[in-house]
Amino acid sequence: MDMWLKEGQIENAAMTYKIKETLVRKKTEYQDLAIVDTYSFGRMLLLDGIVQTTIKDEYVYHEMIAHIPLFTHPNPKKVLVVGGGDGGAIREVLKHPSVEKAVLCEIDKEVINECKRFLPEISCALDDARCEIFVGDGIKYVHEHKNEFDVIIVDSTDPFGAAEGLFGGSFYKEIYDCLTEDGIFIAQTETPFYLPEVVKRVYNDANAVFPITKLFMAGIPTYPSGFWSFTVGSKKHDPETVDLSNSIDIDTKYYTKKLHKACFVLPKFVEDLTK
Repeated sequence: MDMWLKEGQIENAAMTYKIKETLVRKKTEYQDLAIVDTYSFGRMLLLDGIVQTTIKDEYVYHEMIAHIPLFTHPNPKKVLVVGGGDGGAIREVLKHPSVEKAVLCEIDKEVINECKRFLPEISCALDDARCEIFVGDGIKYVHEHKNEFDVIIVDSTDPFGAAEGLFGGSFYKEIYDCLTEDGIFIAQTETPFYLPEVVKRVYNDANAVFPITKLFMAGIPTYPSGFWSFTVGSKKHDPETVDLSNSIDIDTKYYTKKLHKACFVLPKFVEDLTK
């Protein structure tokens, strides 16, 4: 008997995946967690029935959310990842030798535990000596750490339910205060095809707080529409014009120095969302 997973994150549209087996499914304190093995994308993490990451395409998301801000900042030493319990963003952050400390702030410890168990390719850097894991509320953590981090990555689930507070102007103001004087923040900010109003609202909220705010896109097959946005807020350094000629070379599958610049060139309908 064929088993199919149907993801219905977007109203009136769905993605379906043929699965080999369910590796784990449990109700945590915060959400329904499942890791399944699929034929097309390998092992896949789902939270509340929504695909978070897969073995086959995770590198796109994690490389772009980490390397755009870290290569923009001239000397990132302390990095905070809010959410991202799968560990993929931490893995990419720690490819940068300037990073002395990377804090993972994840509210659901079961995400960390099960990803270490079933997604070791993604979570492999969580045991790195430079990584500090804090299980707790990311909003509270940011509020309690002023002027501390060079880069903050908001690697959250979608802006519904428990993650809703991680999207919006009040949280971005807290992030601004948590950053050092030339700090940079980045967040995943949904799809302009299905949720243009969310993309526009989040961009405007960040733009009201940060002197430099830029939107860029990446292609992620397992996210609705496959066309995903990220928003960068920076106090001083422009990610679109930064000089990358002397930056180090790191092992990547998606990110390149040329792509760093090119990803900020937006289709008109996306560019219109930033006006």
